[in-house]
Amino acid sequence: MSKPLYVLAQYCCPQRAFTHFFGWLAKCRWKWFKNWAIKRLIRKYHVNLSEALSENVDDYPDFNSFFTRQLKPSVRPLAPGENTVSSPADGSVSQIGKINKNAILQAKNFNYTTRALLGGSESAAQLFEDGNFATIYLAPKDYHRVHMPITGKLRETTFIPGQLFSVNPITAETVPNLFARNERLVCLFDTVIGPVAVILVGAMLVGSIETVWGLPHPKNKLTARQYPDGIVLERGDELGLFKMGSTVIMLFPAGKIEWLETFKENSSVRIREAIGEMN
Repeated sequence: MSKPLYVLAQYCCPQRAFTHFFGWLAKCRWKWFKNWAIKRLIRKYHVNLSEALSENVDDYPDFNSFFTRQLKPSVRPLAPGENTVSSPADGSVSQIGKINKNAILQAKNFNYTTRALLGGSESAAQLFEDGNFATIYLAPKDYHRVHMPITGKLRETTFIPGQLFSVNPITAETVPNLFARNERLVCLFDTVIGPVAVILVGAMLVGSIETVWGLPHPKNKLTARQYPDGIVLERGDELGLFKMGSTVIMLFPAGKIEWLETFKENSSVRIREAIGEMN
């Protein structure tokens, strides 16, 4: 399918109906079907099964459990250093850079605003004015759990309903305001360098976004939750997961971090490896 037709299909197709249907398939426990789907994913995307906690497809009760598989602890060691910023996900760097006042680069010729990304909150957007951002795309072959880039105490989560465009490079280059249009969960943490946001962006066929602290937000309703007692997650700890692939966006306050030279657009990253340093 050509790029224009692919993008047009994104606008015309029943995104949520497709997502619900494939979510049902992903939870199906017919052994023949789930084993076929898992093996097809492994072959098509060259999944490195040797990294998985279980290398036997029969151990996974459904496709979802394989897609959100855990890894052997030894394959993603935590990068050393008290001031290290770690990658929150396995994937590729879609975009990286400075937030220009309130503008974040989505792709060439496309920007979106921090305010829109954070659900219209001007006060939240001001926390990251002229700060740093990074957008990491998780392909189907990747590990789909999200981890903490630095140690933080959970302050607030905001679920923002929206559309379910795919978030691959084609749509990022052609659909305006993609990440501010799609369904997403904003997780705001208090850290030693100030507020840090980790945003989990939903997409077509993403069955759900889950967090380690539970308490899912109601669908189709903008909902904010405060955590006055705080939930502390250390750098490298698991934060949440995607059921099917998507994108993670990190926001940092101005002047507080510096990216490593190896962490750049189109580079591949793995969880817990060093991607920056705190100032």
